[in-house]
Parts: sequence; C-alpha cells; structure tokens
Amino acid sequence: MNNIYSIGTNRQLFLDEMWLTAPNNISRKLHSPDRREAVIEADYPWEKGFVGSATVSYDGEKYRMWYKCEDSSIIGVPMHSYRKRAYAESNDGINWTKPFLRQMEFEGSNENNLLVAKPGVVGLDKNPDAKEEDRFKAFKVVPTQTPQPKIPNKPTWQEKLNQQWSRGGAIVAMGSPDGINWHQIYKDPILNEWPFDSENLYFWDESTNQYRGYTRGIANNNPKVDPATVKDEIGHEFIGGVRWIRHTTSHDFKNWTPLTNIETGSTPFEHLYSNSCWPYDRAPGTYLMFPSRYVAHRMPDPEWFDGTGLNDIIFMSSRDGVNFDRSFMEAFIRPGLDNRNWHERGIYFWHGIFQTSPTELTMYVGEHLKTPGVHIRRYTIRPDGFVSVNAGYIGGEFTTPPFLFKGDQLDINYSTSAVGSIKVEIQQENGQPIPGFSLSDSNEMFADVIDGTVHWSRGSDLSRLEGKPVRLRFVLKDADLYSFKFN
Repeated sequence: MNNIYSIGTNRQLFLDEMWLTAPNNISRKLHSPDRREAVIEADYPWEKGFVGSATVSYDGEKYRMWYKCEDSSIIGVPMHSYRKRAYAESNDGINWTKPFLRQMEFEGSNENNLLVAKPGVVGLDKNPDAKEEDRFKAFKVVPTQTPQPKIPNKPTWQEKLNQQWSRGGAIVAMGSPDGINWHQIYKDPILNEWPFDSENLYFWDESTNQYRGYTRGIANNNPKVDPATVKDEIGHEFIGGVRWIRHTTSHDFKNWTPLTNIETGSTPFEHLYSNSCWPYDRAPGTYLMFPSRYVAHRMPDPEWFDGTGLNDIIFMSSRDGVNFDRSFMEAFIRPGLDNRNWHERGIYFWHGIFQTSPTELTMYVGEHLKTPGVHIRRYTIRPDGFVSVNAGYIGGEFTTPPFLFKGDQLDINYSTSAVGSIKVEIQQENGQPIPGFSLSDSNEMFADVIDGTVHWSRGSDLSRLEGKPVRLRFVLKDADLYSFKFN
C-alpha cells in the first residue's frame, strides 16, 4: 500500500493529471472567470494616476484591501516616485469603502485613506502562534543597507544582475495588529537576494505549518548560456534570461531558506510578472498561482506611448508549493473586448481569492493600468471551478488510482446539460466493482450542483469502505466534473 494515496476528507480537484488513469474520451478543461463590477476606482486626487498592486485578506469580520496609488497623471510623468499605499475595507468582499485614516498628509490635509508606513503585500498571519501585535504581516522592499561594490570590467552575470536590480535591494518584515498601524518587526532585512522589484508575498501554510514566500526571480532559458548574454524576443538584453518567480520558506518569519526558482517542468520559459500565489482553502495542500504573462515582442496600439509588449493572466497549480503544473498554456484571463487592456502591462491578477457566496469565488484583477481609467475589478468563478474533467455528448470516462478516505458519503461538484449525466462506480484496488456500488447501481446525476451527494441502489452510506483502498470510476456525458470529497 506504499503507492496508495491517503486523502482523508480533503477535497480533490483535477488541476493536474494525478487523478486520471485509463482516460477514455475525456479531457481536462481550463475555465475562465466572469468579469464583474469595478470595486476600486480612482475616486480621489491621490489616486488619479494609479490604483493597483492590491492584496486582500479576510479576518473573520471584514475584508481588508491594501493597494498602491499614485497622484501623478500617468501620461508623460515618471511613475514610482509618486507611489503611496492606501487602505479599503468591505463587509462582503464586493462593496468597498475607503475610510479616512488621518495618518498622512496630502496637499495640506490628512483626510484620506493613505498609510504612512507603506507596507508591501499584506497578509493575515494564520499562524496560531502569531503575536497579536503582528496579526497582519507584510514584505516591504527597501533599498540595500550597504553600498554596492563596483562592477568589474568583465562582470559575471550575477554582478550585472545585482547592479540592474539594486533598487529593490532587500525585504524587511512589517507587522500590525489591525492592518492600519504598522511597525518593522526586526531591525535587519529578512531577505537580501535581489531582485524584489515585482510582487513579493507570503502566507502561512496550514498544511505544512510554515510560512511560504514568493518573489521576483530570473530564469535562464538555456543552462549552457551565460544568462548575461540572453536576449529577449525583441533583441534587447534582459540580464539573466526571463522574469520568473522564486520560493522560500520559514518557521518564524525571520529566518528564511535561500530563494530558489519554482519549477514548471518542460514548459516554455515566458516572462512572468507578479505571481499571486494563494493556498486554496477548500482543498488543503493545493496552491494556485496567477502570474501575468508578458509578451515582449508584440506591439500594442500604435498610439500607445509607454513601451512595447502585451500581457494576459495564466494559471498554474502545485501540490508542494515548488513544482507547478502548467498543463494549460492558454490564458486564464484574456485582455478581452476592452481595448484599454490591450497595451503594455494592461492587466494583473491581484492577491486574494475568497468565497463570497455559496456559488461563487471572488478574485481581484487590475485593469486599464497606465491609463486614466485604471481600476480594480472583481471577477468570479464557481467554487473549485478552475479546471474540470469534461466529456462531450457522446460521453467518456476515467478511473482514479487507488486511495484511502475517511467519511461515510461522497460529494461531487459537477455541471451537466439537460441531456448530460454523471455516474460513479466504486472499485476495489484491483479494479473490480464493489457489490452494491457498481455502475449499474449508481443513480444518474444531472443538474448544476456544488456539493451533490452520490447515491447508489443501497443509498449513500460508505462507512463500511472507510480506510480501505478503493478506486472511483466516473462516467460522464455532456458534463463537467470539478472536484470530489468524502465527508
């Protein structure tokens, strides 16, 4: 039984090929979320240049959002020097207010929602041992504390890299009891390995009882080539290859493992901005990532004033937080019909996914970046609805590998057409149907249901099978299967 999975009562999604053996006329399908209302717009003078780089947390009482804003008009004015950090809150994750915090002066008044401390990407620390005064934590990028060495006449690629990215030299740990009043937790930086010029985030991983951090990285397309010589798609030098994502862990938020690049198997290297990695609460031990994919060689609208390239949002998943599955190379979110997203770095996925109703997950996306209409928009998808196992009208089926479970009933998340259906057979480890739970005993299931209990001729009680190795055989017709879970 060494190769038999033990899943307990954890929900299982079909984000990779793990659960598909003997597939017949079925495929896995990536689903895109639905575009909803804009939730944060540039309402105030200190926001007129930019709102974005948002992160959202829910503390059991309120949804809280921290986002960057700029008071400059984007066109013709350098960014970054005007950047501030603002705060918003919501009771439902949908309708947001911007309370005036009176911390920071803007144009002679402190009547605004600006944070004087400018924390980085904020998260609610779910570590049960976290101190109350540090209930919220953040990675804040600061300049390096020591002067950088002079670059030699023939620098190594790492020396070139350090010089290029020195503006994001180190990360310090920030803490807050309420998400509004902030302090630096430790005197010295907690991470010093550049670069940190993109989204740098952390979360407490309840599955492994440790903190995980994700930052900007550099990936080399060809290990035989000096990264300092690598050219991007339009012939310009990008030191180190392509923009990538790094990973680190810690047990105390102070001492972190060396940053290493995430792995994506044999999929092509592409420029990946941000990362928006999120532990999926409905399926412990599952990590979702939504990088913004930058396509450098494509020219935006000819009237666009600020650089080449386009971007969209992709989807990746992992079972260990380091090795990410990129089965789906197509976009998770396209720029769409809105022409103001079809320009250089037009859309980004911001950090946070929450179940805001029994039938929807909410996520937040930045749109119209670098334009006067910049805003943060809500997108929704059904729970577990990122990837499904799909069969068309003629039908298909697959069988899972053997596993052990806990519980006495099986629930599935599924959708069918009016003529579609799903039936489930429970098998022994050797693939033989278990009497009473064969395909002929299975009740036909149809409709669109988030948690539908599977029944057989003798009912839904599976208690006599608990702790025994079993397989599931799913037979689908014009249907999508998103997840299964034992309860």
